[in-house]
Amino acid sequence: MIYREIGKTGRRASVIGLGCEHIDFKPYEQIKETIDAALSYGVNILDVFMPGKTIREHIAKALGGRRKDVMIQGHIGATDVSQQYDISRDMPNVQKYFEEMLKIFGGYIDFGMMFYIDSEEDYKNIFDTPFVTYVEKLKRDGDILHVGFSSHNPVMALRAIETGVPEMFMFSVNPAFDMLPPDTYVFDHFETDLGVGMFRGVDPDRARLYKICEQKQIGITCMKTLGAGKLLDKQYCPFAEPLTIAQCVEYALSRPAVAAVLPGCKTAAEVDGVMKYLDCDASERDYSHVLSGTRNDFRGNCLYCSHCQPCSAGIDVAAVMRDLDVARLNESDIPASVRAHYRSLSKNGGDCTGCKICESRCPFGVAIAENMKAANVLF
Repeated sequence: MIYREIGKTGRRASVIGLGCEHIDFKPYEQIKETIDAALSYGVNILDVFMPGKTIREHIAKALGGRRKDVMIQGHIGATDVSQQYDISRDMPNVQKYFEEMLKIFGGYIDFGMMFYIDSEEDYKNIFDTPFVTYVEKLKRDGDILHVGFSSHNPVMALRAIETGVPEMFMFSVNPAFDMLPPDTYVFDHFETDLGVGMFRGVDPDRARLYKICEQKQIGITCMKTLGAGKLLDKQYCPFAEPLTIAQCVEYALSRPAVAAVLPGCKTAAEVDGVMKYLDCDASERDYSHVLSGTRNDFRGNCLYCSHCQPCSAGIDVAAVMRDLDVARLNESDIPASVRAHYRSLSKNGGDCTGCKICESRCPFGVAIAENMKAANVLF
């Protein structure tokens, strides 16, 4: 397993975790087999948004003495009034469901996730009410170790981050969603074509969100990495050909600030299928040819796919481009962490010979040599 820092939380996550939604309502034996399989690969982060007491207890039972070995994302505001998933801002209900979760999982939750900030109303009902006060108290009391939130909307996610309250968040990340306009409700496209008619290149709000998170060291964990499985299906995938699991995982993990993907697996076999990513070589993970074969306008934009490699001078081009993109957000105030990362590279923009072999390989027409010079000047 590979592990990454979750922003500046000081915690390290397995790059592949487990979203537990799809083991809800399954027999305990199946839940335990799925969790055992995940942990056998070194998974150390689970997302538990489901509010039902039974599924929470089954997950806790399956973990047993291994609770200390995993980090749990527990969602504040997820309830099941009338035995249905619901988003609640009613404080008595919010407290009831979350404090029940605290007891079940050993008295603490690693990442207390403010549940579902997708609209102006969601934002106001959290940050303009006692909801956020409750969350901050949970953090002060040690009931949650870090504050996070979940969102599918890049504009609202950025507003939440700008409050200074969250340290990390869970976001829907895949190449299809990244090309939808920010005001698009992503679930509207699950039953159709994932919005193929709307695609016109990576949405600038999403690209900016990733870069600002890298700048501010706000870690991202990913949901919807496979687009509910539709990106793997020729009938529904909006690209010229369906992607593979490895390509979807690689795409998400190559976004700035992303620490981990948390695919929803309901069986041990599905866990095994996702974990094949760890044994794939670069060519099997490469998603660039799929994206470059569509009508979307990616030209000039680095997608960090590393299709340009190997560099004749030994530069990790994608790493330099990520640092450069973040630095360009505010060239007069480049975060120390970004400068440090750039300077830690064994080769950087100053080592570019200008041979432009990389540019002949780039599917998206990025002016790589010019950007290497810019990085050398900026850093």
